[in-house]
Amino acid sequence: MKQLIIKYLNETISEAEKLQLLEWLQTPKNQRTFIEFVKINHRLNKLSSPVDSERAFQKLMANIASPKPNIPVRKIIPNWLKYAAVFVGVAILGYSIYFNSPQKNTIPAAPQITLQLEDGTIRTVNENGESVIVDANGNRISEQKGDALIYSDNEIAQTLQYNILSVPNGKTFRLSLSDGSKVVLNAGTKLKYPVNFLKDDNRKVFLNGEAYFEVAKDLEHPFIVDTDDMDVEVLGTQFNVTSYTEDQKTYTVLVEGKVAAHNKLVDEEGKILNPNEKVSFENEKLKVEEVNVSKYVAWVQGQLVFVDDSFNVIANKLERKFNVKIENNYAALNDISITATFTNETIEEVLKTFQTYKNFHYSINNGKITVNEPKK
Repeated sequence: MKQLIIKYLNETISEAEKLQLLEWLQTPKNQRTFIEFVKINHRLNKLSSPVDSERAFQKLMANIASPKPNIPVRKIIPNWLKYAAVFVGVAILGYSIYFNSPQKNTIPAAPQITLQLEDGTIRTVNENGESVIVDANGNRISEQKGDALIYSDNEIAQTLQYNILSVPNGKTFRLSLSDGSKVVLNAGTKLKYPVNFLKDDNRKVFLNGEAYFEVAKDLEHPFIVDTDDMDVEVLGTQFNVTSYTEDQKTYTVLVEGKVAAHNKLVDEEGKILNPNEKVSFENEKLKVEEVNVSKYVAWVQGQLVFVDDSFNVIANKLERKFNVKIENNYAALNDISITATFTNETIEEVLKTFQTYKNFHYSINNGKITVNEPKK
């Protein structure tokens, strides 16, 4: 610890090292040691000599081991000693704020993205890496380039072989399918898709979560997104499908082109969507309405957009975006409507913004955010 004290006195200490020093200063004994060290440093500086860390430390230890209680204490405290005491006080307060304030609790790192191959092999995917994905037999499956997996149609498949890409909370990832269609997967999403589509069959993928599709045009082979309760069929278009199992809510918004939504819950005629329309469920039947699609696809650009949303709706999106769990014990928050846009803000900055709508207290403990009514 002596080296950290010396670095602090020489103003060469890093933020990480300063945090270590603050933690060490939480005990009274260490506070006294620090102030004694400052005294020694001051005396050495008065002699106009550079700080000799070994000499200073040895002298410090000698002074602590052999205190001189009979030396009268000056009533006027030198300024440098005041500063030492102030630093100790600030260190205690700062450490307490740092480790007890909800704004400074760390969020656990998001789990890794995984790719499950047809043979059951699971590969982890580093979104900053570049590699060739091969199966257990060494056959090339796809190529990773940064935050995207790229499949090619360099062979004609005789049978369907599926891969499953799983994107955990806190991350997004991109995918280029063998037909040239592009997909962006949102946090907490799984997509099952063929390595190569069959020549004489529809192009079908299976979604649990949320994904944005730019489908390559192929009039002879419709592209179908299969979810638990809705199938979305397209020929070539851009659209967003949201179907998180835990939300029990499925909907599709159309950005460009035309899609047909088919109800898998009850027997009814499919609904055709035009751009800027949304299809969702109401009493198990499909309902089409006009919407501002930018709210629904902003996540593709890394944004969070809320328009007259309740805290309950927002909490689900925050959990996936920031890889946290939110427990709301303040029911009154669900009675307000929130409109806001976030791009690079942290979860703490987002919550502070929401506090301007209605005050509440929150704490973060190992990735769990607990929201309570403010103390009176």
